[in-house]
Amino acid sequence: MKVSVIIPVFNEEKYIKSCLDSLISQEEKPDEIIVIDNNSTDRTIDIVKKYPQVKVINEKKQGIAYARNAGFNAATGDILVKCDADSRFPINFIKNIKKKFSDSNSIVGLSMPLLVYDLPGASKSLFPFYLYVLIPRLIMGFYPLLTCYAIKKNAWEKIKKEVCLDDKKIHEDIDLSFHIKKVGKILHDSKTILTTSGRRIKYNPKYFFIEYTLIFFKMLKNHSS
Repeated sequence: MKVSVIIPVFNEEKYIKSCLDSLISQEEKPDEIIVIDNNSTDRTIDIVKKYPQVKVINEKKQGIAYARNAGFNAATGDILVKCDADSRFPINFIKNIKKKFSDSNSIVGLSMPLLVYDLPGASKSLFPFYLYVLIPRLIMGFYPLLTCYAIKKNAWEKIKKEVCLDDKKIHEDIDLSFHIKKVGKILHDSKTILTTSGRRIKYNPKYFFIEYTLIFFKMLKNHSS
């Protein structure tokens, strides 16, 4: 079972090194790491090119969904892991993903909880994460794929033409969750805990807590119709 890790980037020079170092130091190495450059203008790609084991591809259409899709389509692994550039991983991250998918053929997606490493009071408890996803989980009936997750490549091939692309109208990870749930089970792995930056909360709390919620309910209506 081959695992490809896909990392869309747009001006992530402050974070990408820690992310790549965390992947490369895994107990079981990913078979492929792909960074998708979505028109970065800073030193992000200069940093990435210092890692010979990392493949860089370009996506000129601006938007996280376009970049993610380009990475998924280019990947050769059986399992596709999408993560943000500010993600950091436990050393058994890849090993755990392989085990979860090996244990059950019915799983097409794997979600994982997140700890925020750079916000006071949020780095030691998973309570903020589970509170944040409470309403989506109750409404959708499963934990959605958020920030960092894994899906089967063959499941992606079945739904890739259906996913939405307008970042202003959807949250791309939630949208993917709606679509991929149609072809199989999404499992929540509560023991594989990722860490991520709280910069989105810190610098744009209105979007994170208000606009994001409104987008979710609009998406819910559209996917139910």
